[in-house]
Amino acid sequence: MSSIQLVVFDIAGTTVRDKGDVAESFIAAFNDYGINVPVAEVKKVMGFRKMDAVVLLLEKFAPGKFAPAKGGQEGADELADRIHTRFIQRMIEFYLSDETLAPLPHAETVFRALKKQGIKVALNTGFTRAITDTILHRLRWDDRSPLIDQVICSDEVPRGRPYADMIDALIDDLGIVSPANVLKVGDTEVDVEEGRNAACGKVVSVTTGAYTREQLQSYGPDFIIDDLRELLPIIEQA
Repeated sequence: MSSIQLVVFDIAGTTVRDKGDVAESFIAAFNDYGINVPVAEVKKVMGFRKMDAVVLLLEKFAPGKFAPAKGGQEGADELADRIHTRFIQRMIEFYLSDETLAPLPHAETVFRALKKQGIKVALNTGFTRAITDTILHRLRWDDRSPLIDQVICSDEVPRGRPYADMIDALIDDLGIVSPANVLKVGDTEVDVEEGRNAACGKVVSVTTGAYTREQLQSYGPDFIIDDLRELLPIIEQA
């Protein structure tokens, strides 16, 4: 019998199809304020709480505009907030209208298989609740879904990834005995770091999102998979 009691999945790129749309929305939000950020650099901050990602990119690509000396810390914070708000607007508009929005192959099959084994299923994300709810409603993964026990977003905890706050909250809310009984699944470096910081029993990376297999190997997950169905034998042996 598996020791895993809870599997925590990321959303975009892990359980929900992402063709680069999140990165494109990030770039467009920065462009709206006259700031150019390369797609390769945006991919590096995928998985982070999105406000944290905005600040990291501003510090790197618009230090003159973002520096407190150019208008005080309040001015710097206001610019980050405006870009973040624009990103949220763009993402909600995208997910409301995107005809290709869909679960990644076998995501729902895996959810069902886990539930049949008595293993809880949770989603966590660097998105805000407003974006997440748009996705969940379109996919019918909201609170009416029997497939998912709980969803937590980065704006609902004190700190986003790579900190363990979201996973810690899920463990408490779902009555999990120990983080050793949790398996974390994601598609980015910061997903791996989050799983390690939460002391999860297993950390699994997927190649369906932002990073290649070669990139993921350097972050040291326990397993790298190309298809969510590969999770099931991993869990059986855990």
